[in-house]
Amino acid sequence: MTTTDPLDALVAAVVKNKYRRVCQELIRHVGARELAARRNLKAAVKATKNKLHQVGGVYFAARMDYDAALDELRQAAGDRERFRRVCRELMARHASTRERADILDEFYRATLSGIGPLRTVLDVACGLNPLAIPWMPLDENVLYYACDVYTDLTAFIGAFLPLAGVRGQAEACDVTLSPPTQRADLALVLKTIPCLEQIDKSAGARLLEQLDAAFLLVSFPAHSLGGRDRGMVENYEAHFRELVRGKPWGVQRFEFEGELAFLVSKE
Repeated sequence: MTTTDPLDALVAAVVKNKYRRVCQELIRHVGARELAARRNLKAAVKATKNKLHQVGGVYFAARMDYDAALDELRQAAGDRERFRRVCRELMARHASTRERADILDEFYRATLSGIGPLRTVLDVACGLNPLAIPWMPLDENVLYYACDVYTDLTAFIGAFLPLAGVRGQAEACDVTLSPPTQRADLALVLKTIPCLEQIDKSAGARLLEQLDAAFLLVSFPAHSLGGRDRGMVENYEAHFRELVRGKPWGVQRFEFEGELAFLVSKE
């Protein structure tokens, strides 16, 4: 007689729908926690789906057609202004990068001025943020590494990088369990910590400590997805200050329309 492991059964149930594009490492991580906390498999499956939605699904209004997006980018490649325009339009399809799309020049000029040359960049829980590469002050030979929980998104980013004239790679992973280990001049942790802490309250502090980068650019949303303030700047600033308390790191603060950012110097 064979029996099905409850976690295997949960993963099989979750990946039947839209969450099949989420890396199984994350599904198993979240699922194991929910199985331990719920009364039965059905309740754990529902809770796992809800958690995955909070962590990533809520930021996409609809599934993105990555093949069509790549076609747009290929057609625009070679025309700098057209390529930037397509990148900005595509970023608007993800809630997090949509809020930054109108301030790209100001955002990267203000936060990254004076810390170059950036020869290696690590983009953690990247979403569509690598599409902002044309606005970043990167070395011409930069290596760009990106990671996210979605397999289709990271495949898209991997195909985008050479179109942007950048060497690098993108992979799907659960950074709450396995933070990236690449050494980098800069690690981008943009609006990432609140998402990770939906899964594990200690994930933000652990990530900042373990990332092997000279600089970290860490940001938080200044309002909810619905546009409400709710004192988020004050709350997230207090939370960030607690995360770095006692660390021998330098910190610069930047506030933009819709986003609060900190440049952390670890060296």
